[in-house]
Amino acid sequence: MEIEIHVIHYLVISTIMMFCGIYGFFTRKNLLALLISAELVLNATNINFAVFNRYLFPEHLEGHFFSLFGIAIAAAETAVAIAIIINVYRNINQILTDDITEMKG
Repeated sequence: MEIEIHVIHYLVISTIMMFCGIYGFFTRKNLLALLISAELVLNATNINFAVFNRYLFPEHLEGHFFSLFGIAIAAAETAVAIAIIINVYRNINQILTDDITEMKG
């Protein structure tokens, strides 16, 4: 017996992830929390790529390739962001967004 999950279920999960990411991005002051929120938004779009590919063009793999490309971009973005956060922490010993304005010369 195979249970089929309809596209609406994937879209609900993706929408919840997107709004959690947007909410977290606008309400958090910690740079790591902002990074996690941005990752939630990117993962929600990757879910949409894969789901729409599966339901609209099941014989093609373009949506899956876009998802893999999005994962690669997210990994590179995370590496650069963590390097920036480490440098900010070394300079001012905090990673809150309010304190970054002190770095302006």
